[in-house]
Amino acid sequence: MKKLFLDTNIILDILAKRVPFYNEAAQLFSLADTGKVELFVSALSFANINYILSKMTTTDNARTTLSKLKAIVKITSLDEKIIALALNDVSFSNFEDGLQYYSALAANSNVIITRNLKDFQTSSIPVMTAKSFLPTL
Repeated sequence: MKKLFLDTNIILDILAKRVPFYNEAAQLFSLADTGKVELFVSALSFANINYILSKMTTTDNARTTLSKLKAIVKITSLDEKIIALALNDVSFSNFEDGLQYYSALAANSNVIITRNLKDFQTSSIPVMTAKSFLPTL
């Protein structure tokens, strides 16, 4: 079974119903519901998504949404090793992207799904958009 690591933007595409990206993100979650893929998300994404959703809706709604998300995805932890790797990897100009990348590695992900391919140019894991990944199954 493929292990997909979802970048924060993919999760926000589905939760915020962002057009034109919503349908592709929803298809990834449908694949997880049917057991065809496993979805991994970093703990960092949960914090970032909570912040964004709380601005768009109420804090209670944001927490409810995150509770539902938690039931579908596996959450990768941020630990001292991941933080150290991201801090020391100058190929990531954005520290958050480094944290995401090393979280994906720690989860043994087969692919990182993001809309920001340029943020993961030095990745040893394949990096794809949801749109480009879906036809590969």
